[in-house]
Amino acid sequence: MKLSKLNKGLLGLLVLAVMVAGASFMKRQPQQLEEGWHHGAFMEIFVRSYKDSNGDGIGDLKGLIQSLDHLKDLGIKGIWLMPITASADRDHGYATRDFRNIEPDYGTLADFDELIKEAHKRGIGIIMDYVLNHSAKEHPFFEDALKNPNSPYRAWYEWRNEKPQGWDIWGRDPWITTNNGSYLATFGAPMPDFNMRNPEVVKYHEESLKFWLDRGIDGFRLDAVPHLIEKDAKDWNDQPESRQLTGQFTRLIKSYPNKYVVCEATAEPKVYARTDICGGAFAFGLENQISKAAKGETEAIQKVAQYYTQAPHTLASFASNHDQFAGKRLWDQVNGNEVHYKLAAATYLLLPGTPFIYYGEEIGMAGAKGLTDDPFIRGPYSWLPNEATAGFTTGQPYRAVSGNVSTHHAQIQKAGADSLWSFYRDMVALRNTRTSLAKGSYEAAQAQGQVLTYQRKAGQEHSVVVINYGAQSVPLTIEGLASNATLRTLYPAKGVANQKGAQVTVPAQSVYVFAVEK
Repeated sequence: MKLSKLNKGLLGLLVLAVMVAGASFMKRQPQQLEEGWHHGAFMEIFVRSYKDSNGDGIGDLKGLIQSLDHLKDLGIKGIWLMPITASADRDHGYATRDFRNIEPDYGTLADFDELIKEAHKRGIGIIMDYVLNHSAKEHPFFEDALKNPNSPYRAWYEWRNEKPQGWDIWGRDPWITTNNGSYLATFGAPMPDFNMRNPEVVKYHEESLKFWLDRGIDGFRLDAVPHLIEKDAKDWNDQPESRQLTGQFTRLIKSYPNKYVVCEATAEPKVYARTDICGGAFAFGLENQISKAAKGETEAIQKVAQYYTQAPHTLASFASNHDQFAGKRLWDQVNGNEVHYKLAAATYLLLPGTPFIYYGEEIGMAGAKGLTDDPFIRGPYSWLPNEATAGFTTGQPYRAVSGNVSTHHAQIQKAGADSLWSFYRDMVALRNTRTSLAKGSYEAAQAQGQVLTYQRKAGQEHSVVVINYGAQSVPLTIEGLASNATLRTLYPAKGVANQKGAQVTVPAQSVYVFAVEK
């Protein structure tokens, strides 16, 4: 069939349009990350408190983009962004009012695309918080359901005409009474629970997850997954249906190549770390032993030693995070003792699992001045020794800065050879250069008094970690090593000389990492 000149012209325009669209799509697609990138250390970042690029006193995505080299210098391989979707709370972000758009305070979708592209250039992956359990009460779907009992979105949320009785979740009644019935709000009235038994709700979340995956996100931190399904006043926490749903969402995410999922599941993290549910989950229960071990408490050291002998190595270790129930900032946990601080950092950064550093931890940030509860641990990042702005903004910070900003800030920490920053960089570098420390086995773990020792292996690579939490040097026999094995000191740089056999003397309050060579 012959084409007219007009049709040929239209066909040519169509081909050109497809080529332009394809070029635009390819331009947006970020550089691919190395397989297994998520075995490196992550930084948890609260964008609102990280770096302000425009002087309005609120951190934003452009400020984070400007700070990527700072994270690369530390050796970070992944970033967990606390919620960056549009929120009603205009603070923590967990009251989501638009699951497919960026919080206006933080920027635009174009800024998000640029962040992914620039992070990937530096070998850094990005995961974002995704809230499955609830929306904001200001979400258009809930607003419609609230004012109209016949709304099609009424079935998207947990509504009851008569308020259920006898419920108690964390010391309060989760059912909120309105003029048109009562709704369930596990995390408080501003955040109504979705009805996750409704297939339309599940589909909505699946399409929202795909929206971000198609833009190049490298995975998700799935929030509060044990609370997706509440049966009744007795069986409201961690029901089998919640686990099944979480596994369904995880399989969708991992149908895209090289993606990572980590779940918040406080009660049973070891279960949620299973590959048929999340594949990764935060190691709740370990975090509250880390600073205790660093202070030399023998029971805590024993618990740290045993944790990964019984736990999946897909768990995510941390010393603190954005929630006060997980503890204060590490600086405040150890009362500003930098020796204990370094021991705590080494404790979780060298263990199996994926370590998550809470922003500011690597420079010794304390809690925000004069604040309490969650705001206390979510203050602006200390870039400079400025009591007014911390170098976080050129304007007025939206929240009080750290209580120790004058002595612990990025500028001075990056310049100090013995600083906390330098110590974190060295620990992270060990993970980045030693496969055995990033994803190897965990063997011969033991706590001998105040000394923790364990071995990690991957193929022919064999590492030994020794941490002496005590105030005295300790002669030690490392179990399971051949008499002719050579211990080569990897850390510290001025450590003991290479030696034969398993006898070492470990200085007080020190960290040693050895390579075992035959």
